[in-house]
Amino acid sequence: MPVFSAPLVSRLPTVGTTIFTRMSQLAQTCGAINLSQGFPDFSAEDVLFERVAHWMRAGFNQYAPMAGMPALRDAIATKVHALYGAHYDPGAEITVTAGATQALFTAVAALVHPGDEVIVFEPVYDSYVPAIELQGGVVRRVRLGAPEYRPDWAALRALITPRTRMIMINTPHNPTGAVWSAADMIELAAVTRGTGIVVVADEVYEHIVFDGARHESAARDPELAARSVIVSSFGKTYHVTGWKVGYVLAPQALMDEFRKVHQFNVFTVNAPVQLALADYMAEPSRHLALAAFYQAKRDAFRAGLAATHFELLPCAGTYFQTVRYAAVSDLPDLAFVEWLTREVGVAAIPLSAFFGDGRDEGVIRFCFAKQEATLAEACERLARFC
Repeated sequence: MPVFSAPLVSRLPTVGTTIFTRMSQLAQTCGAINLSQGFPDFSAEDVLFERVAHWMRAGFNQYAPMAGMPALRDAIATKVHALYGAHYDPGAEITVTAGATQALFTAVAALVHPGDEVIVFEPVYDSYVPAIELQGGVVRRVRLGAPEYRPDWAALRALITPRTRMIMINTPHNPTGAVWSAADMIELAAVTRGTGIVVVADEVYEHIVFDGARHESAARDPELAARSVIVSSFGKTYHVTGWKVGYVLAPQALMDEFRKVHQFNVFTVNAPVQLALADYMAEPSRHLALAAFYQAKRDAFRAGLAATHFELLPCAGTYFQTVRYAAVSDLPDLAFVEWLTREVGVAAIPLSAFFGDGRDEGVIRFCFAKQEATLAEACERLARFC
């Protein structure tokens, strides 16, 4: 095998294989139930697959338009207006992306210059910081405090400087399951008012909000919408994470910049899947029923965990449940999830992976986007050992 021997300076010297890949690999090696990485172990409806096959057979197998198939952008515009009362021009203000991670990376690449400061809330999803650092941006962190993981607005205000270019938010929040309120969005609008700060709103779990609450999208508030790049995910909504299709909403001035990068970063997303998603979106119940679907799983999983010594933290949205394990073990959180995987047969994610300094609060995250039988077996194993 050839060996590269020239000096090499890494652009991301502290980054290795993600915790999600590591834990999924360990789960596979150990034959453990994988409640670590956030993907379902069940399938989408057959009708969605049939629509993909239909459009493939109909000949839509070449490049789609750079911004996305018009039919899908129209369907997104219709959904967003129905849910949030916001009008986005499908031609100029909506772009289909190769998943949400690409959308987030492209937004940062398009709008952050070297030396710009970007504020993130931690625990923070692992793709945000590398995207910022690759553009020469400076990461500023606001800590979300357990167990509610609410934003600290005084702490955020203290971080704002003339160099602040962007604030990245995530609601419903991965990994904690916290959901921002209308009051939080009012605070965000107040903090950014009169500034040139861009908000990147990661809303990939927008349809998974529990207990009758509503998702407070940045699109609901015209003031916030005017400065926001909003990201969502068909993979999360329709149980097809491997398709890697998402979308972005933004006012035209921001979208023009986004598309400049998008066209070279990805260019376009496969055509038949886009057309199938447009067809599938014609029935709104397919996304409107998602909250009840996952709330039933959340409630069943929490009921099963009641037989353990875990302390269950609040879960207001997403398909993740966080727990404290102090009554079970005094191991560091990474060592504890490795023990869980090897000895108990259930894989989870340590929350320290979401902190820049590896802060260990004795909290781990389970994914309950699984079949009922999978969750029941996981709870039985955990109850025997924990």
